[in-house]
Amino acid sequence: MTSTLKLPRVVLVAGGGVSGRGCAAILRELGTDVTVADGNAHTREELASALEVKTIDPADVDFSASDYDMVVTSPGWRPDSQLLQQAAAAHIEVIGDVELAWRLDRAEVFGPPRTWLVVTGTNGKTTTTGMLAAMMQANEAESGLRAAAAGNIGVSLFTALAAQPRVDILCVELSSFQLHWSNTLRPDVGTVLNLAEDHIDWHGSFEAYALDKAKALLGKVAVVGKDDPRVVDSAINIRPSGVVTSFSAGIPQDGGVGVINSEIVVGNPPQVLASAEGIEPAGIAGVLDACAAAAVAHAAGASAQAISAGLASYRVDAHRGEVVHKAAGIKFIDNSKATNPHAADAALAGLANVIWVAGGQLKGAEVDELIAAHHKQMKAVVLLGQDRDILARALKEHAPEIAVEVIEDTDGEEAMHQVVAAAIQHAGAGDTVLLAPAAASLDMYSGMSERGDLFAHFAKTLSQGEEL
Repeated sequence: MTSTLKLPRVVLVAGGGVSGRGCAAILRELGTDVTVADGNAHTREELASALEVKTIDPADVDFSASDYDMVVTSPGWRPDSQLLQQAAAAHIEVIGDVELAWRLDRAEVFGPPRTWLVVTGTNGKTTTTGMLAAMMQANEAESGLRAAAAGNIGVSLFTALAAQPRVDILCVELSSFQLHWSNTLRPDVGTVLNLAEDHIDWHGSFEAYALDKAKALLGKVAVVGKDDPRVVDSAINIRPSGVVTSFSAGIPQDGGVGVINSEIVVGNPPQVLASAEGIEPAGIAGVLDACAAAAVAHAAGASAQAISAGLASYRVDAHRGEVVHKAAGIKFIDNSKATNPHAADAALAGLANVIWVAGGQLKGAEVDELIAAHHKQMKAVVLLGQDRDILARALKEHAPEIAVEVIEDTDGEEAMHQVVAAAIQHAGAGDTVLLAPAAASLDMYSGMSERGDLFAHFAKTLSQGEEL
């Protein structure tokens, strides 16, 4: 690796987890004097041995007596962390792992700079990034440029940058945390899919959260989700300096991407990019993700043929709207990843004749608006988990006509067995049994994956039909 970049001589890496380890390793390789700050003594010992870097307890860092000229923080460290506040007070720059990767790439540490396509939003990031990567990979035969998903999906950015053969186009999923610590990142194309209140305790306010997300729009092309007023407002507030375009699940606006007659189109007059039918995940959420991916891919130079082929080849990741079984005309959809009401709203949008499976840990989230917006799509509801009674009360208030089954069993496996059995009793041909809990899973399961796996297992074992 060669570079004209003058790297900081002495760097403190905050956090010895996966992100911090990756930053420390690459900086060490580039000849930087690296110290890793981590509160776990075992982690410090292991890092010192494995990476041959100095380590320190965060409580022992004294910026006034040290010569650190940069802090690289893991994305999970909150801005109000004592260590990071002390660094700011000492006028030492704090950046994140993504910002470090961006700067190294711009400085041609790994060869000529890559094309960065950045995807963020409250929900749908992983699906959209996966769709986008499939589209750009389908375009490789025409462009000669290799593409890969990176960031919070696929490989780490440092792995992607160092990959051989070379990866030319990075399809990067980024969180609000990573964007917060990115100061100079200017993607070739960036999009904000949607915005809802999330991680407010970390950012301090919704406005701060939205502005951090909107950093994805500060590059050459900004793709704005026009169907979400909050995204539109955030784009106005951050004032993108590049080209601004958009995507919508309706008629395209301002020359952007939209849907006409079940086809994803761009521009005026509209050019067909792909079919809007048969997209995973099912419903309007999948269509919006596909439109966003198509808009970014089109702005990045992908052909309509590549966009269509990439979308057709894409299969949704597990627990993100995957159709896990079909039996007797009943479709079973696992969206266990819908761990908050905003994600459940997206999962329900565009579906009809739904038997909704919900419940778990709401963590104080309000569900009245969700139920008021979607109860007309529901035939029945089956509830489980810690906050099942909160959901039951909201359903009684806003949709007293809907049959509601409340599963009281607190054993995760047995409860899901009862849930699916109850859902099947209410379902008939043409109906959808949708697991979109609107709540976290740790009250009864090891995580949302176990919850989704059990749902799929019992859908297949308790119903008659061909497995997908």
